[in-house]
Amino acid sequence: MAQASLGERLDEVARAVEAIGRADAARLAELKTALLGRKAGALTDILRTLPDLPPDERKAVGRRANALKRDIEAALEARERALRETTRGGAGIDGTMPARHQWRGAVHPVTHVIDEICDIFHELGFVRVTGPEAEHEDYNFTKLNIPLDHPAVDEHDTLWLDDHIVLRTHTSPVQARTMERYPPPIRVVVPGLAYRRDPFDPSHSPAFHQIEGLCVDEGITFVDFKAAIAFFVQRFFAPGTPVRFRPSYFPFTEPSAEVDVRCQTCRGAGCPTCKRTGWMEIMGAGMVHPAVFERCGLDAERYTGWAFGMGPARVAMVRHGIPDIRLFYESDVRFLRQFLDQP
Repeated sequence: MAQASLGERLDEVARAVEAIGRADAARLAELKTALLGRKAGALTDILRTLPDLPPDERKAVGRRANALKRDIEAALEARERALRETTRGGAGIDGTMPARHQWRGAVHPVTHVIDEICDIFHELGFVRVTGPEAEHEDYNFTKLNIPLDHPAVDEHDTLWLDDHIVLRTHTSPVQARTMERYPPPIRVVVPGLAYRRDPFDPSHSPAFHQIEGLCVDEGITFVDFKAAIAFFVQRFFAPGTPVRFRPSYFPFTEPSAEVDVRCQTCRGAGCPTCKRTGWMEIMGAGMVHPAVFERCGLDAERYTGWAFGMGPARVAMVRHGIPDIRLFYESDVRFLRQFLDQP
């Protein structure tokens, strides 16, 4: 995957430090998150790559990155102090009035699940990529081995914008775009919104988040696929969480499987959430179909790979025992308050 060198990324961080001295309070908070944020801070991401670098390069990059971190922290502290001095004792402020109630915010539970899934697969060498939501029918269907007369293309499932453009029905088109653009090895996770003509009910939404995974290289087998998914389940849910693979069918994978985990609500005893089965489906997956490789310009005799697709809202439902997916989209503070203290 093409990306800027570490030196260029460090130069970008250094240039951003200069903006701290001119920032107002809102911009200062944005810069602090953009540079030092735990999830996606630019400098934090650079520091995470250090263990993978050769020793000599690791020492040089680490020395410069740590020096930049000290400069950023000092600049942030100085700017925060200057802003406090500017507002201290301001005219027109009545210090005897009661304070306004401050709402406490948090990351939405579905967004939190997406970030956590991406972080877990990042440990296996996967990078996050995105693609367009208004997609050409070739990428949404044909390149994924879904003929245009397939039932999934029917109007009751797909939202068409014109004769050839649809609101993507899954995030899988980004897999095809990635295979066309970059040579293997490929390891990507693809979070994003997808759209279908589904009712808004306890288990469906017409606009929903999905996250795809794709691994392509020489010599990839079904064993590699099972090991990676089992690793994800143990990290995301809990060590020892039972997982099973059921044979299934998807046009773009062969063989295909649906992946289930032990129900987190009843712990396998059977309940309405898991329809009394003791298991909850979390993803569809399988080995990439050779026809998909051929349509994307890769040699199906040389390369193999596996892919998965899951709904992070459904995964969040499994983890937290939520019975109705609509609760995630209704912005009810009484429901969302329970996620304020999530890690």
